[in-house]
Amino acid sequence: MRNESILLVDDEDGIVVMLDHLLRREGYTRITKASSAAEALAAVRTAHFDMIVLDVMLPDMDGFTLCTEIRKTVNVPIMFLTARTSDLDKLQGLYLGGDDYVTKPFNPMEVVARIHAHLRRSSRYALESMNNEEIYKFDKLTVNRNTGQLIVNDEEVPCPAKEFELLLYFCKHPNRVFTVQQLYEQVWGTMVEGDEKTVVIHISRLRKKLEADPSMPKVIVTLRGIGYKFVPPARSLRS
Repeated sequence: MRNESILLVDDEDGIVVMLDHLLRREGYTRITKASSAAEALAAVRTAHFDMIVLDVMLPDMDGFTLCTEIRKTVNVPIMFLTARTSDLDKLQGLYLGGDDYVTKPFNPMEVVARIHAHLRRSSRYALESMNNEEIYKFDKLTVNRNTGQLIVNDEEVPCPAKEFELLLYFCKHPNRVFTVQQLYEQVWGTMVEGDEKTVVIHISRLRKKLEADPSMPKVIVTLRGIGYKFVPPARSLRS
C-alpha cells in the first residue's frame, strides 16, 4: 500500500472511475475525485496532495485557468489529461505550470505509469533531501535543496516541483552539456515522442526566473542542435 495522495479532476465519470481502479490496483488508496474546478480548489485548500491529474475541459472553468489558481499555493506535479491535442494547447498547459500532458484517447496504463514515475521521483527526491544538505550558491542565485527554496537577488522565487528538480540537476552539473532526452529522462522518466516540448517549456520558465534578459540567456544556454548547458553566474560556493 502506498502513502501518496492523488487528486483526479475530470468531469467524465468513466475516466475517473477507470483511473481510480487502476491506481488502487497499484496500491494507491489515498485518491480524491473532483468533477469540477470548484471541487478541485476546495480539495486543494483543505488537504495536501502529492500529485494532481487535471482535465482541461471542465464545466465551470478551463483546466489551464485552474492550474494557474492551484499553482498560487501548490508546487506538486500536475499532469494535464485532455482531448485538446494541438501543440499550442500543450505549450500553453506547460507554460502555465503543468509538468506533464497526456492527450485523449490514451492508454490507461501509460497514464498510471507516468503518475507512478512522478510520485517515485518526488519521493526519492524528498528522501535524498532529508539525508543530504545541499545548498548551491552562484553569485545572486541560491538553490536550497533541503528547503526547496530558490533565491534570486536576495528574494525567494516560487518554483514548482519539476522546475526545481530540473534546476537542481543543472546545479549539480555546471558547464556540462545535456541533450533534451537526457534532461527528460533524469527529471521526468522515460521519454516518448512529443515529450521534448516539456523540457523546452520548463527551461523557458526557469529562464524567466533566473535571467536578466530571458531572450538572451546567459545562465541556461542553448547549444543549437546539441542541447542545454548551465553556466554559473560566478564561482560555485556550495555549502
